[in-house]
Amino acid sequence: MYLIDQHTKKIMEECKERARAAGLSFDNETLEYIVTNRDMINLGPKNMIPTLYDYWVHDVEVLKEQGKYKLYPGNPYETVINSRPAISFYNDNNPDWLNIMIFYHVLAHIDFFQNNVLFENLMTDDFVGLALADKRLIENFRSTYGRWVDYVIEFSRSIDNITGYFRMLPRQGLISGKQLTSKLNFYFEIFLQEIIKVPQGQIFKEIERYNHIGQSNLELAESVFFSEVRVKYPEFQAKYENYIPSENESTDIMDFICKHSPFLKKDQNRWMQSVMTIIRNTSLYFAPQIRTKIINEGWASYWHDELFRSDDRIAGHEVDYARINAGVTAISRVGLNPYAIGMRLIQHVEELADKGKINYDFQKINDANGRLDYNKKTGKGKEAIFSLRKKFSDFMLLNTFIDQDFINDHDLFVVGKRVNEEKGVYEYYIKSKKADDYKKMIIDSLYHPALIKVDVGRTDDENLYLVHVFEGKQIYKPYIADTLIGIEFLWGGKVYFETTEIVRDQETSADEEPSFSYRKILYTMENKKITKYQL
Repeated sequence: MYLIDQHTKKIMEECKERARAAGLSFDNETLEYIVTNRDMINLGPKNMIPTLYDYWVHDVEVLKEQGKYKLYPGNPYETVINSRPAISFYNDNNPDWLNIMIFYHVLAHIDFFQNNVLFENLMTDDFVGLALADKRLIENFRSTYGRWVDYVIEFSRSIDNITGYFRMLPRQGLISGKQLTSKLNFYFEIFLQEIIKVPQGQIFKEIERYNHIGQSNLELAESVFFSEVRVKYPEFQAKYENYIPSENESTDIMDFICKHSPFLKKDQNRWMQSVMTIIRNTSLYFAPQIRTKIINEGWASYWHDELFRSDDRIAGHEVDYARINAGVTAISRVGLNPYAIGMRLIQHVEELADKGKINYDFQKINDANGRLDYNKKTGKGKEAIFSLRKKFSDFMLLNTFIDQDFINDHDLFVVGKRVNEEKGVYEYYIKSKKADDYKKMIIDSLYHPALIKVDVGRTDDENLYLVHVFEGKQIYKPYIADTLIGIEFLWGGKVYFETTEIVRDQETSADEEPSFSYRKILYTMENKKITKYQL
């Protein structure tokens, strides 16, 4: 692995100038490395962070990827990580014209990392440097405690998706001017999201309304803001007065165990807190990337296409570019290509905004020709997609902008799979062309870890009580026992886990719809033995 040569670096700097002229914003300093396919395979399990801590699962993944490469050799075009400065990796056999396309793609990724609100907690972090310090600390612990370090890593990684990530998001990028009062916090975080459950887009509109009022008079902003809220939501004041902030639960199991475990507080076990903190911080670092995969790749694909096609250095390589770009951004009829769907949704939003279609008047039009001909020529397309880049996650993008017009424009559909008994094969068929069905299919594929809370009122030095907030999907039962063993070790006492399971009521014929019921279940882990009880 080595830095790109000066000729290639000059190309990157020219791409930066053109990208900034188009409106992208990113730090001046970036590092670009040439890597081999072997380097890619070795770094892949560490998510391309060269300094990430060593762990046996990484070695297993390397062996697995080496086996895959022997059967299906391939060369990824690039990988970029959100560090300070941003670091990107490239193959050593790319021609200059291809590097131009790839550099635009990478710069758009960096622009997204450094401007999207979900990454605000990471804006100043040099994660590569932090990871190196963490790696050295873990190696030092290994020399003293041996295999117990890997046990703690394993137990921590079994719950590292439950980190209370959204509770840690700062408000600087949303609410301007001053610290939020409890009333504003209740309105934005509890009332809108949990009580009346408005769409995310409406929450952002309310935040913008508050910011707009605050620009005129920050001291009176709250009273003016809530005078309008009381008209729109008469029930708000009563809900707020009856609301008592709960101090009896925690939504971040790792953080709670780190701070309150009697076992970890013992002098001989305090090193385990450091290991858990490393695993948790690593998980938090990757959390926004997991939740913005589609919009991030769509943003990068949109800009590499937008900037490269207008670049005079494309001359003579139009066909080569078209072939590679089609391979990257072609819509998959079976499965999901995040590059394709993300890019087309961003283009869809740009077109809607340019024509003034992002308003209620347009939504009321039911006539197909009327919707097609509607055009206010606002010219606000670029402004709209830069707003997407700043404020949206995958869920918000998909849930807000996948509509029937988008489905029809790109001939999208939900694919079903069935057995053809006559031919003895599986066959695929078009199951639905409805926007709601397609939206549900993609949203169901998104990362959505279980919401598990610590019931502080029923937790003490000897018992840890966990409650799963049921959201329509049950916990994957084969993982429960092993995960609870790890939590029992880290807590140093008995662990209770309350959850909901879906049970089929009775056998039904093929023509009848099966019926299901929900049952409250309490798992108990004590001395590495699990018991199950129906509440």
